Amino acid sequence: MGMTPEGKVKKKVKEYLATTGAWYYMPVSNGMGRVGCPDILVCYKGHFLAFEVKPPGKIKNTTANQDREIAGINKALGIAIVVDDVEQVKEVINAKDIS
Repeated sequence: MGMTPEGKVKKKVKEYLATTGAWYYMPVSNGMGRVGCPDILVCYKGHFLAFEVKPPGKIKNTTANQDREIAGINKALGIAIVVDDVEQVKEVINAKDIS
């Protein structure tokens, strides 16, 4: 069985994060966690980052629960965004106010 398009993006993001020295975690969605929690939670150089990963071209396809969680993280001064390509993650990691 092949990997989904979203799975391919997640794999590339994880591979990239591993090269940066960032800590990351992918919460398991099993009905026991926060509904809408972003796919990948990251701590990098003291910054809290969260990435909701979508298949290429589906970046606007978030749920109301995902939008709520992303807004909550950003309100708390973390950085949470929706990505559909590892390059978007690289842009955040390489931002002047983070690196």
